[in-house]
Amino acid sequence: MTTTITINKFKGATSIFPATKRNRIESIDLLRGIVMIIMALDHVRDYFHYDAFFYDPTDLTQTTGFLFFTRFITHYCAPVFVFLAGISAYLYGIGKSKIELARYLLSRGIWLVFVELFIISLAQTFNFSYPRFNLQVIWAIGICMIVLSALIFLKRQWILAIAIVLIGGHNFLDNLHVTGNGAKAFLWSLLHESHEFVFGNMKVFVHYPVLPWIGIIAMGFYFGSLYHSLYNAQKRKRILLLVGVAALILFAILRVFNIYGDAAHWSIQKNFLFSLLSFINVTKYPPSLLYVLITIGPAMIFLALAEKPLNGLKEKIVLFGKVPFFYYIIHLFLIHLFAVIGAVLTGYKWSDMILTTRLNQAPALKGYGFNLLTVYGVWIAVVLLLFPMCKWFASYKKKHQADKWWLSYV
Repeated sequence: MTTTITINKFKGATSIFPATKRNRIESIDLLRGIVMIIMALDHVRDYFHYDAFFYDPTDLTQTTGFLFFTRFITHYCAPVFVFLAGISAYLYGIGKSKIELARYLLSRGIWLVFVELFIISLAQTFNFSYPRFNLQVIWAIGICMIVLSALIFLKRQWILAIAIVLIGGHNFLDNLHVTGNGAKAFLWSLLHESHEFVFGNMKVFVHYPVLPWIGIIAMGFYFGSLYHSLYNAQKRKRILLLVGVAALILFAILRVFNIYGDAAHWSIQKNFLFSLLSFINVTKYPPSLLYVLITIGPAMIFLALAEKPLNGLKEKIVLFGKVPFFYYIIHLFLIHLFAVIGAVLTGYKWSDMILTTRLNQAPALKGYGFNLLTVYGVWIAVVLLLFPMCKWFASYKKKHQADKWWLSYV
């Protein structure tokens, strides 16, 4: 058996590699695995924390430092996940025509929208009547992939320009509002302004307006070229480190003077800690420019520093990063199931967890909830239970990837 060797040049770097060999990038899977683990903490908090029924954890008039950082650390999950989805889209397209890549992105995007509406909505409510749709990160990634399926036909510099304009410019639209419950208001909400709508007996909450998210996935696609097999690794690390540090410096400059990039300005608070919390308390819905800078900047720095051999713990985290879609779906059902058990153990009926509205607005669950220590305990239990499930699925996917086409969508 012979191996074909290809010698090519890519961006000034020359290398020899097996033409048929395609390895996963472990630093990408490591970062994705970390944000998947952290993400579960936020979702456990939603279903278990008593205070979630009364105030937002970033409300500086009521929160504590520990609760604020419990929420703030999860801010990294969605933007990093979308950014890495863009990188993965570029890597998936290596060796394929643009038509093939566009077809895949379009079909996967449509699939993800379906998943958000009918699988994730079920996981969140356990209600087969679907009284409420919550358009969140999976829906946003789906729309982003649909748009990216068209953007890939542009020159790379145009993709970068569009990404910069959407990420950096959408805050100019913050003062533009379309009121009401009609089609125009709904369309504007899908693009830029988070809002809940009522259509007959059905509620639709647009949690993730897509304009800045499209910019983030496009930025990821542009940076995906740094991970081409023939790109010089040291040059990649330097670029990621430089851009990451520059993002944080730009964040600090814009934030210190409240110049631009977030409708919620920071201010001096009752003490240093809360002044710091105010400084980093950026807007997620939709993600402001400052939100993107303070999340994607550190992510790039991490990617620059993470290209090292894995140890035992990192290998376990990488496992989650290899099967993120499977992890995401299963962890939502598991958390909600645990919440049903928690409700029954504290005197509520299991049916109280069959939701028709947000959990923290459910009248039957008034008084339900646990302290933050319990939230962390449940989170650890969920992650530990997910590990053998993800290990099994990763093995199954690796074994059957070539003969089961649908696995590329999972």
